[in-house]
Formats: sequence, structure tokens, C-alpha cells
Amino acid sequence: MSAAILTVSSKNYSSWALRGWLLCKLAGLEFTERKASLDDPGMRAELLLLSPSFLIPMLEHNGAKVWDTLAIAEYLNEVFPKAELYPDDIVVRAHCRSISGEMHSGFSNLRSALPMNLKGRFPKFRIWAGATPDIERIAEIWQGCIKSYGGPYLFGKKLTVADAMYAPVCTRFKTYDVKLDPVSGAYRDAILAWSALQQWTKEALDEPEEMEELDVEF
Repeated sequence: MSAAILTVSSKNYSSWALRGWLLCKLAGLEFTERKASLDDPGMRAELLLLSPSFLIPMLEHNGAKVWDTLAIAEYLNEVFPKAELYPDDIVVRAHCRSISGEMHSGFSNLRSALPMNLKGRFPKFRIWAGATPDIERIAEIWQGCIKSYGGPYLFGKKLTVADAMYAPVCTRFKTYDVKLDPVSGAYRDAILAWSALQQWTKEALDEPEEMEELDVEF
């Protein structure tokens, strides 16, 4: 069995790399990180949302090359079924896949208005009106899941693919001081306390690389 390699880009700015990395941690996969340079035009285009396709993160494992976070989630779920990346019940599992897919393909206004920046802190940040419906929809998803499955995570007491997909949103809400209802705020805090996310954040804060386009004081 060959060693797994996960290619990531910036830990400070890349929400997609974070999702893939968290998924590998959830699966219990031992892997080596390969860092893509911010000097690569393709990487910068992805981080600035100027690329139609996201090729990072990429997982190389046992001859397979898998990119796109949902593809990585499905691959890991097949290879490591005991990790239970998705809920057991078929109906609940469909719900998990649905909200994960919604995050994967939607919320473009939120991504543009609140780019991921773990080093940044913008208190009393003025939210662009176009991003407000995205924030409200995310809060609705979180509230519905916590009500249905009891929390503290979206599908109960165990972290799932959905939590990995929404983890970067939790960091954005902290960075830009987004006001949330108590249920959504408690979920955000539970995810921010996730040991894997704290490890990623610590390493992100130690990164020397910066992108002026994403470090503007809005």
C-alpha cells in the first residue's frame, strides 16, 4: 500500500484545501502534505475565485488521484467505511449529502464577500447585502440539523462530511464578526474547538505567505 499524499495550497486562505484535509483526518488516513506554491497562477486563480474548477486539494492514494472535495469524501467513505464519514441511516445520509452538496456548489456571494482569511480579524464588519441571504440560509441549515439530530454537530454527536464542508464557514464567521443566533453560534464554536481545525489554524497562522488581494482591510 503506497503512502498517501494530499496536495494543499495556502492554509490561511484556502477553504477547499481545509475541507479536503479535514476529510482525511476524519477518515483516519495517514498522509503526507505537499504544498502548492502561491506563486503558481492557477493556485492564485483558485483562491481568488477566478478559476471555474478547483484542482486543490488533490489526494493521491493507492494509485488513485482524486480532486474536488466531494469526490475525496466519497473516495474516503468507500476506502474507510468504518470511519463512518456519513450517517448510517439512508434518509439521514441523503440529508448529509444534500447539505454538503449545497455548500460545495452554492453560496458564491458569501465566498466573494467573506473570503477565508484565518489571520484576519474584522470587528463590526459591514456585510455586503448580497451575502446576507447566504448567511441566513446557512443558519437555517444549521438550526434544522441541530433540532433534528441533537447536536453538537450537524448530524449528532459524531463529526461527518457535512461538518468538514461547513468548517471554513465557521472560520469566516469568526473572521468577519458575523452575528449569529444562539444555536448557530454554539455550532460555530463547537467546530472551531475541533482539534483538527485548531491544528490547521495554528499552522495557517505560522505561514509567511500573504496575498495582498485577500488582505485588504474592507
